[in-house]
Parts: sequence; C-alpha cells; structure tokens
Amino acid sequence: MKQPEEIVDNSRRDFIKTAALATIATAACGSLVCSCSTEKAPKSDKVKLLSPEGEIVEVDSSYLNHQEHMAIVSKLEAREGIAGKKFVMVVDLSRCKNARKCVSACQKWHYRPEDTEWLTVKLMKDSEKGAPYWFPKQCFHCDNPPCVKVCPVDATYKRDDGLVLIDNERCIGCKFCMAACPYSTRVFNWDEPVVPDYIKDQPYSAETGIPARIGTVEKCDFCPDRSREGLLPPCVEACPNGVFYFGDENEDIVTNGDETVSFSQLIKDGGAYRFMEDLGTKPRVYYLPPKDRQFPVERGYEDLPENIKERFKSTMEGTEG
Repeated sequence: MKQPEEIVDNSRRDFIKTAALATIATAACGSLVCSCSTEKAPKSDKVKLLSPEGEIVEVDSSYLNHQEHMAIVSKLEAREGIAGKKFVMVVDLSRCKNARKCVSACQKWHYRPEDTEWLTVKLMKDSEKGAPYWFPKQCFHCDNPPCVKVCPVDATYKRDDGLVLIDNERCIGCKFCMAACPYSTRVFNWDEPVVPDYIKDQPYSAETGIPARIGTVEKCDFCPDRSREGLLPPCVEACPNGVFYFGDENEDIVTNGDETVSFSQLIKDGGAYRFMEDLGTKPRVYYLPPKDRQFPVERGYEDLPENIKERFKSTMEGTEG
C-alpha cells in the first residue's frame, strides 16, 4: 500500500524550526496569554508544535510562557470557531494497544473524575470468528449533529471550524442531546465537580469546559484552547504509538506528533471509514482499519487494573481456545 506523503521535505527542516521559534516568540507577546520577559526561562519539558508550514517542531515549553486554559476569547469567538480551520481526526486502529495514555491525558487536562471519561477505549469484535481490536471513541463532531437539533436552549452548537461544543452557561440539563447522540459520547455532571480552587475562580469558557458545572452535559471538545496556541490535543500528544492524527482539512494536513501527512492521502491509501456513517451524521473522525496490527490485543488487557478489566472480560474470554 502506498504510504502517505509527507507535506514538508527534509531539506526545509532547519529553516522551519527556526521560523517556528520566531513565530512562537512573537505569539507569546500577542495572541497567547503570557508574561514576556527578557530573562531566559529555565529549561523545562519539551512540547510539540505544528508550524504554519505543517511541520512538527519540538521546543522547550519555557519559550512559550503560556498558562493552561488561559487563552482569552469572547463568547462570540467561542461560538464561531477558529477562522479558516476545519478540524479533523484520523484514528489508526492497527496501532492501538489500549495503553490508555490518551484517556489519562484527557482526564488531567479537563479535570475529569476517573469514572467519567470523555475519551473511552472499547474492545470491538466485528464477527464471531473475527479477532477483537481496541477502538478509541470520543465525540465525533458530526457535520450533521443530531444533538444540536434537539437542544432547546442552543447550548450545544456547531462551529464554523467543524467542532461541536457545549455552552454550560446555557445548558439546563434536560439531556435531550444525550438521548439524540447515537454514539453515547456525552456525560452528565450528577455531582458537584471537584476541581482546584484556582480553576473554580476562572471565568467559564465553552472552549475549555472549565470550570465544570453540576447538572450539565459535557463531552470531548477536541481542545480548541490548545489549537489556538498551536498545540495538539492532549490525547494526540500523549499516545505513545501514534494512534491519533489531528489537523486541518482545509490545509489537508494531519499529524500524530511524529508524522505530518496529507489528510486526503492518508484516508485514501488507508481505506478509512467513519463509524456508523450510514446514520448520515457525517462524523469528522475517520478510522483506519485494524489491519496488520502492531500489537496483540492481549497486550492491552493483561496489565489493566481489575476494575477496568471487567469492561472487556466477556469479549476476551470469547477469544480463548
């Protein structure tokens, strides 16, 4: 099978890295909420950024000086989306071994309790004789979203950049959207969310979903607050096996943090499909089939905590013998 073509050739890497650092330095005093200083910050963790040319560059996070969840956007901007973008995700099922780094990164970024996952990993089996495979599932940010149509207060809405978000200042907790979603990717805040005091004191933003509110609905949001800072969603960044590709359909670029490829070429060459596409919801998440899997399914099961193992036990027992 023909491999997806990289967007940027190797001869331009040094130039792009230099340009990206210059762009970051400019942005740090502009669109990002930060503190600019002439003093050189101490070395810290590395972060991966997507340059305007579509190249992944790795820089020290101290150059960014950004603060988590502090990008300031108006309510109108949060409803309209990021101009010129059309976000899309591709999930390569052949690479997933249920490492669950994506789940924990999502939970940490959004201050989610352990028992309510926005991103879940399922164990799927297409037929009685077929082998099971791991299947990450999050909100599909449909282009024809049933959840938006049934919301009586316009709390769930579709943005121009393709994302479906929830404004919890509008949400009345009727759960119509949960009933309408055929993918069951929404969760309800039955209890008062437990978050740090400094998060409680932040002004609410539909782009971050924090601070969370009791009696409201929440879900995966594709982390537009990170996209505004040129960062990848935490699930993409944390995955050790490059399962998730995220990017912009308008630019025809997606990346998993290590590879930057053509979106259209990737889904064409990989035989991509969309989950339950026959429903007409037009999901913005594509899956590459679990062909030539890199890991046996048992590897993602054996070391799980017992409470999580219970989710998959019946399917795993059906594969024995």
